[in-house]
Amino acid sequence: MSKLPDFEGLAMFAKVAEEGSFAAAARVMSVSVPTVSRAVARLEERLGGRLFNRTSRQLSLTEFGASMAAKAGDIYRQAEEVESEAQALSVQPRGQVRLAIPMSFGLRWVAPLMPQLMRQYPELSVDLHLSDASVDLIAEGFDAALRIAVMPDSSMVARRICAVTQYLVASPGYLQAHGTPQHPRELTGRACMSYAYRARSQVWRFTHEDGTEEDVVPSGPMRVTNSDALLPALLEGLAIAELPEFIASEYLADGRLVALLPQWSMTRGGLYFVTPSARTRPVKIKALSDFFAQHLADPAWRWPKP
Repeated sequence: MSKLPDFEGLAMFAKVAEEGSFAAAARVMSVSVPTVSRAVARLEERLGGRLFNRTSRQLSLTEFGASMAAKAGDIYRQAEEVESEAQALSVQPRGQVRLAIPMSFGLRWVAPLMPQLMRQYPELSVDLHLSDASVDLIAEGFDAALRIAVMPDSSMVARRICAVTQYLVASPGYLQAHGTPQHPRELTGRACMSYAYRARSQVWRFTHEDGTEEDVVPSGPMRVTNSDALLPALLEGLAIAELPEFIASEYLADGRLVALLPQWSMTRGGLYFVTPSARTRPVKIKALSDFFAQHLADPAWRWPKP
């Protein structure tokens, strides 16, 4: 027996275990099914035990195979990472990246960066999916996402790019007509518009400077799936609403909106570049992550302005 480990056999076994079939693994690796089958059989003979239970309709890991699958998968991903890092030294990022981004954030802050990205990486193609609805990166075939969240999904690999603050706002006209609330409890009974895709719930959670917390369930004339839709009613002085800093800052800066309850903070989340944990990060994904980190780590939307 060769002293050199059967890296090919381990890699093909890992792919079969991950994909659930020889045919699917062969497709992913661009080889024939017999090639995969021979490699797994060779590995079983070398290791002295069956890795799979095979029937005409089902393929499942044996107890021995299950004990080996995670380690073989780690070897496969480490090999991919070595190749990816080597390519990064000599190859420009190329190919398509499917990227999911929240609608308002994408239009305001990502779309204006795309010309520079296109000039910097001419061989990179970005399929930009703009939606406030949360997408399942793995199930829907996305390579990455920019997400604004309090805590990213634990099944994902997340790189924090910057903080994102939420503000409770109203127009000067609303405050003149209805008065300025001094405590979160005073929001009860007021017209409060809400955002449907809040990460946790429809509860507004406030934290005072002294650590006191207060929860409010907003009730009002409108609930939206995109925060930009709140602006006309806000500017007309019809209601109060929560807005993310990257939308609110320009209106706070010119006085069209006023930040309420200054001693109370709302959700303090972050902007994250997120990728599925089961995949290695190829050159094109790392390049995109670094690009956004460079351009959005110290964003122009900060309020109050530094």
